[in-house]
Amino acid sequence: MFNQYRIQLQYKTRQRQILNALLALATGILTLIYPNFLYLIAAGYLIGLGLLFMAFRIPATLSALPIVAGVLIFIFPELIPVTFAAFLGLFGFILLFGFQFALVGVLTLIIAILILMNPDSVAYLIATFLLLYSVSNLIRFYQNPKKGSGDSEKGPVSIQ
Repeated sequence: MFNQYRIQLQYKTRQRQILNALLALATGILTLIYPNFLYLIAAGYLIGLGLLFMAFRIPATLSALPIVAGVLIFIFPELIPVTFAAFLGLFGFILLFGFQFALVGVLTLIIAILILMNPDSVAYLIATFLLLYSVSNLIRFYQNPKKGSGDSEKGPVSIQ
């Protein structure tokens, strides 16, 4: 028997986009200012991102991914490079194939590989990702000022 699944994501509201961009921007700036507190900043960002995903009704598996990675970083701070690189790898593939941010997805995968290759500069690479992601979201937010004003009435996810 042949089963076909189609996942259609329609929850990209302007409110979610600006909150996600501001969270990434603030975390990226904090990472650059205080690189010694990276485990607190990165874990806080990942948990905040997961809670933001849950608040905007993103599927549970996508919401759980950053929360689990954030908890792992809180418990085992020495695993920051591996944990954050794994999160960036999965997030990069999601951006590349799911949300069609092709350029940001490729750059996210490159940053994940760089983190694994050079774990000593993990704070600056994480800050680079966060700033790149926030700036790309802000650019998309301001490119389409009228688009998405009524998106919140649409169903969040349609799985068939």
